[in-house]
Amino acid sequence: MNLVKSEKLEKSMHELQFSVDAEAFKVAIDKAFKREGKKYNVPGFRKGHAPRAVIEKMYGADIFHYDAINDLFPEAFEVAVKEAGIEPVGRPEADVVSQSLEDGVVLKVVVAVKPEIKLGQYTGLKATKKVNTVEDADVDAELARMQDRNGRIVTRDGKAENGDTADIDFEGFVDGVAFEGGKAEHYSLVLGSGSFIPGFEEQVVGHAAGEEFDVNVTFPEEYQAEELAGKAAVFKIKLHEVKTKELPLLDDEFAKDVSEFDTLDELKANIRKGMEEQNEKQAALAVENDLVDQVIGTIEGDIPEVMYENRMDEMVRDFEYRLAQQGLKLDMYLQYMGQTMDSFRASFKEQAEKQVKIRLALEAVAAAENIEASEEEVSAEIKRIADQYKMEEDKVRELVNVDDLKKDLAVNKAIDFIKSHANVVEKAAEAEKTEDAE
Repeated sequence: MNLVKSEKLEKSMHELQFSVDAEAFKVAIDKAFKREGKKYNVPGFRKGHAPRAVIEKMYGADIFHYDAINDLFPEAFEVAVKEAGIEPVGRPEADVVSQSLEDGVVLKVVVAVKPEIKLGQYTGLKATKKVNTVEDADVDAELARMQDRNGRIVTRDGKAENGDTADIDFEGFVDGVAFEGGKAEHYSLVLGSGSFIPGFEEQVVGHAAGEEFDVNVTFPEEYQAEELAGKAAVFKIKLHEVKTKELPLLDDEFAKDVSEFDTLDELKANIRKGMEEQNEKQAALAVENDLVDQVIGTIEGDIPEVMYENRMDEMVRDFEYRLAQQGLKLDMYLQYMGQTMDSFRASFKEQAEKQVKIRLALEAVAAAENIEASEEEVSAEIKRIADQYKMEEDKVRELVNVDDLKKDLAVNKAIDFIKSHANVVEKAAEAEKTEDAE
């Protein structure tokens, strides 16, 4: 292969021209004939046994040329790309400039390439780190959630209250006529959940097991069943059973039952510590996102649309994979959500564009600052992956592209560089709210 021409075009497109010598072309033609010649019918010969010269005379002298060119293209294109020092990001559009048995083949390719990014400011950026203070109420709320998770369901003897679960039979009537879908037996209704028509659950509250009564409601105007929208309805109710959640006492025994701690105070302290750590992580991530947004807001470069399209495709595939892990198929999910593949894919566009810009900007920072991943860092990351998936490190090296891994690590280090060269002011979120109010 010989690189004939390498030229930058507008909007991050690039033209390559490269040649394949006559000898390599002839060899490829011969291989193409041996593979494809069996498909041709020639009178007087059994199928697959006609000589090459006869097939070429009958179907054209260049009948196997384009198969040969297709065979030669991948390797020749890869070599040309390396020699030109470009990084294609789209599917190449190839044309044959010339071909002959005497001179070989000259191919022309136009392909989208990773753009050259001009950085704006990426050092000396300003950001405010807003850390939420953990209040006693926050700890109490988490403690209440733990209490609720550890509650037990018991039958209530008295009247139903909000939060209880009512076991009911019901049948609905509009103008004295029962309507489709308005009947059920032994339906478990959580009172106060808002899962039924407005006003329904409120009228069950106050009744006890064994009672039969009517519930009068009006269907909302926007109700999905048009024939019922805005209509007054009467539901005949039979209340079989009322169940409530009995909560454990919040004491030292509770702490021992649900945690590794011996006292409630120790459990509260641990909850507070966890919340403080989480708030710190969230605040640090918010600063990082703010700084990166500032960087990508000042970059310049012609980013090919195909980079956004490729990222959207990746995001769709990732989503489809996660669904499959739950035993679901994407087409069924789209049916449930009332979406088409086009609308679903389009929903990722904004996120995909931002992710592409972030990646390009951080790669540009890494290049500008000569940031690279060391062999020790690569080895540490491979060990981390191996530990996570319980694999041998050698197996991980076989499965991952080490060059891509190095780029990923360099990008992460670029983020660290931006943060370490930024002016970050820490402020309690509550203090900021007070300032805004003033």
